[in-house]
Amino acid sequence: MQRAPLAHSHEFALKETSPNIGAGAVTRDKLSCTYDLVEQMQYLYVRVVKATDLPAKDVTGSLDPYVEVKLGNFKGVTKHFEKKSNPEWNQVFAFSKDRIQASVLEVIVKDKDVISDDFVGRVWFDLNEIPRRVPPDSPLAPQWYRLEDRKGVKAKGELMLAVWMGTQADEAFPDSWHSDAAMVGSEAVANIRSKVYLSPKLWYVRVNVIEAQDLIPIDKSRYPEVFVKVNLGSKFVRTRVSQSKNISPMSNEDLMLVAAEPFEDPLILTVEDRVGPNKDEILGRCVIHLQIVQRRLDHKPVNSRWFNLEKHAVVEGEKESKFASKIHLRVCLDGGFHVLDESTHYSSDLRPTAKQLWKPSIGILEVGIISALGLMPMKTRDGRGTTDAYCVAKYGQKWIRTRTIVDSFTPKCWNKTKMGPSTFSLPLHRKLK
Repeated sequence: MQRAPLAHSHEFALKETSPNIGAGAVTRDKLSCTYDLVEQMQYLYVRVVKATDLPAKDVTGSLDPYVEVKLGNFKGVTKHFEKKSNPEWNQVFAFSKDRIQASVLEVIVKDKDVISDDFVGRVWFDLNEIPRRVPPDSPLAPQWYRLEDRKGVKAKGELMLAVWMGTQADEAFPDSWHSDAAMVGSEAVANIRSKVYLSPKLWYVRVNVIEAQDLIPIDKSRYPEVFVKVNLGSKFVRTRVSQSKNISPMSNEDLMLVAAEPFEDPLILTVEDRVGPNKDEILGRCVIHLQIVQRRLDHKPVNSRWFNLEKHAVVEGEKESKFASKIHLRVCLDGGFHVLDESTHYSSDLRPTAKQLWKPSIGILEVGIISALGLMPMKTRDGRGTTDAYCVAKYGQKWIRTRTIVDSFTPKCWNKTKMGPSTFSLPLHRKLK
């Protein structure tokens, strides 16, 4: 007997789409096909490089210049410099062509003032005359433009600019100020750009405590009960109390911690004497910076070293360090084995930390997130519902987030994300008897 079709099942059926994503082009190179998996969107780019010979506007003869890039209702502003007539900004502004409601681009130099900012000069462009650039075309070289006053008369000072029409494939896109993100504020712009989050590169810190030599116990009437404690940041491990009841005890015990690059905390070893219940006396300490520790990439043995044990003594009210004892250690960073920083059941990328031990990559996984429809309002802004949408994807050890499309229920043209290269591998498990 045939089962009756579910109501509204057509809503979940496959639908064919054919967005114009440019992947069908014949003559393409690596750069020009960077954004083949998303629809191309047009942007007006303005690179403000620097200015020279700006006139003084203050009564003190100084100038605090900044540049205002204005296109209709959208306005981007550079940072300002104090008392500088030859400033360098090198900032890029991007205006989405879909939201352009003007025919003229104005680039205005102003003098920042407490009460009202003074007009210094401007350069303006007709949008119909702005050149178009599509990668892999060479970047447009900036040019010097003479400033004009409000009446269009040549004024003192020049401004170096580059203005062009391009797409989101332009290399200036990720670092540019975007007009469609202006409402989130200048401080929040960095938080809406696309990002790649990588799990930290982790290393095993292996410390083989071999022996100590010429320890000086505080209580000389008894044999010391010596053990070694190893600190790394907030983590610590310790050896057992040595069976050698003398001032040169043997240990030969392995300790292991996990450290993440970049190494910020040093390895701190203290040799301590158990003088009573819950009472330990420090006989000496040494500090080892992980940047200088040998990195082991295979199973070859690591050379051991003697380290001086530093002991603080108070002499005439001042603390001085004495090196009276030594400790014999074998210390290394082991990157030949993967350090699990997520659950084994979900870990999908078990490469060694050391790049030399990686298997050859099999390619790059590329995901093009084109658009979304019918999103619900998630917040209120200016008395109306709105949504600032972005997408997150996870592959192996990498987290990717797209840029945020501000104030849209139908966002489109999220950037393509490169999730690789990566190596597929399966963890090996020892079979328990």
